[in-house]
Amino acid sequence: MISHKLLGTREWFAIHHTDCGMLLFTNNDMRNLLASSLKTATLNQSGWRDSGEGPGSTEGNYMNWLIFSDNSKSVVEDVMRITHRPPVPDPFRFTAISRKLVEVPECQNGW
Repeated sequence: MISHKLLGTREWFAIHHTDCGMLLFTNNDMRNLLASSLKTATLNQSGWRDSGEGPGSTEGNYMNWLIFSDNSKSVVEDVMRITHRPPVPDPFRFTAISRKLVEVPECQNGW
């Protein structure tokens, strides 16, 4: 919406990637891990594990981490959100991409 309002954007893309880390945890997982400590957690066969070496923070309790459990369904939800909200004017163009994205080696330098 910022891009449309300030720059006149009329075209949107909804792109999700495979093996997204957002599929690997729940809001409660994140809240509990943050409450335990602010150090990086690890994932093993039994789930997420935190070092427990506090201090942690309860601020995660006030966050919606926007997790999802189905990548394809999440793309559909994003498209619906973009196309059915009042801030998006008609006419607009939405492009669905079903092919792989290609890395541009020239962009690697300096990033």
